[in-house]
Amino acid sequence: MDIKAATDSDYKYIVERDRHIAEALVKNKINEHEIFILWESNEEIGWMRFGYFWDNTPFMNMLWIDEEYRGQGHGKKVVLYWEELMRKKGFSSVMTSTQSDEEAQHFYRKLGYKDAGCLMQENAPLELIFTKNIV
Repeated sequence: MDIKAATDSDYKYIVERDRHIAEALVKNKINEHEIFILWESNEEIGWMRFGYFWDNTPFMNMLWIDEEYRGQGHGKKVVLYWEELMRKKGFSSVMTSTQSDEEAQHFYRKLGYKDAGCLMQENAPLELIFTKNIV
């Protein structure tokens, strides 16, 4: 698997699949190198998108691996890649979240993420917040 920063040529792939971001923000995320595309045999198999919590802490907003490629270590590889990139940029910790009814919470804990709180939204499952020290 290869991990590459998204480019303008990935725009269509992203907006057709990532339903958790306003389409108007995608170009800016691409320009800021805040979306990575995962490739397997010259085919896009997923993406990872991040931003900054409180404008100062890297926050992984979205990690998606297509169903047929899950369970093969691709998610772990892209998360570790991102953490190393953030470490090189001088950050000492990163964050992410997932809903309490999603299996992803177990994935993040296996990667060393610690529960740091939660967010309650009306008519939605509890959003679990995770942090990880990367120094």
